[in-house]
Amino acid sequence: MSDSADLPEPDTSFRALLGQRDFVLFWLSRFVAVLGVQVQGVALGWHIYAVARDVEGMDVKRAALVVSLIGLVSFLPVLLLALPAGETADRHDRRRILLRCYLAEIVVAAGLATVTFLGWASIPVLLGAAALFGAARSYFSPASTALGPMLVPRPLLPRAIAWQSLAWQTASVAGPALGGVLVATSPTLSYAVAAVLYLVAGVCVFLIRGNAQPVVQPGSRWALMKEGLAYVWNNKIVFGAISLDLFAVILGGATLLLPVFAKDVLHVGAQGFGILRAGPAIGAAVVAFWLASNPIRKNAGIIMFSAVALFGVGTLIFGLSKLMWVSMGGLILLGGADMISVYVRQTLVQLATPDHMRGRVGTVSSLFIGASNELGEFESGVVARFLGPVGAAVFGGVGALIVTGLWAKLFPELRKADRLA
Repeated sequence: MSDSADLPEPDTSFRALLGQRDFVLFWLSRFVAVLGVQVQGVALGWHIYAVARDVEGMDVKRAALVVSLIGLVSFLPVLLLALPAGETADRHDRRRILLRCYLAEIVVAAGLATVTFLGWASIPVLLGAAALFGAARSYFSPASTALGPMLVPRPLLPRAIAWQSLAWQTASVAGPALGGVLVATSPTLSYAVAAVLYLVAGVCVFLIRGNAQPVVQPGSRWALMKEGLAYVWNNKIVFGAISLDLFAVILGGATLLLPVFAKDVLHVGAQGFGILRAGPAIGAAVVAFWLASNPIRKNAGIIMFSAVALFGVGTLIFGLSKLMWVSMGGLILLGGADMISVYVRQTLVQLATPDHMRGRVGTVSSLFIGASNELGEFESGVVARFLGPVGAAVFGGVGALIVTGLWAKLFPELRKADRLA
């Protein structure tokens, strides 16, 4: 009888990952879709700020608050739909859910292009489109999070997560730069390009042929939703990781103020805004590329806390800078640090969660991420209303550092987490 210790180690190389056809299609869809989201996000942020300043005649502080409303109205549908969206991802074909979400995103982007071309764009119309897009993303996130691990063998999962992050961050580098060029030409063109990119991403998902139907667990919808919440709450590593991201990014979400900094602090215009938007993604892409080839294997908890602290430092540098290159340096630093934190969190959560619960756990994680991003943007806008954009960024950086120290004490299990395997 052979001993299990004599079995060969599973192949976890990049070549083995590349051999997973469905995952490659999923990776391409992720890259193209994120590119579209970034292009649309740049256009929407710049467009609504321009309307507030140039059409409505608002001052800088009031216009910054209006921009921050994009985050709030995008998050409200996520808050309302998160639990049913997670339960849906654990009960229905995850591929079909993604296809329907892409269709909704195409409709939103095409609608934005149409109303902008016709000259009907206003603050309520733009915010309404952001709310509709948020509703589509509320179902997209848990289904996408749960589908990815179904497309690769479990030993390949940490490397697959790193490459998914690389797709996200690479598109997040190219997307804002492309969006800056497009919005400087025409917001209408930006929205039209985003719609085409969502269409391409949907085609990639349509071509996936692997099983995307989870094993449905018995029980009512409400019972399944409660089970997901209970799992997250009782697993202190999972809960600590996603809540750390929530509060650190809520306080450190000063990147929402980039249109304000580009136009009225650094005076670099729409193209400079696109470059600044790419700053965090540049840092994140460099780190993601490194992690794709050199996954973190030890001291995961300590590395995660250190990364969140660096995120706060990068936010402080950005907020205090009056020079374009220094501001870019701060954004690159915070982006790279955030990538490390995201990688550790996603790997810990995916490895700790059984497949039949990935949709529900994923939706809680998505809810926390959405809260951190969208409410963080709103928080920055509110603080900027009273302290100005520079004061808001400094406030956020200091807050992120305080949260890091507090969470290190509150969640010793997360701090002591070691191997990502």
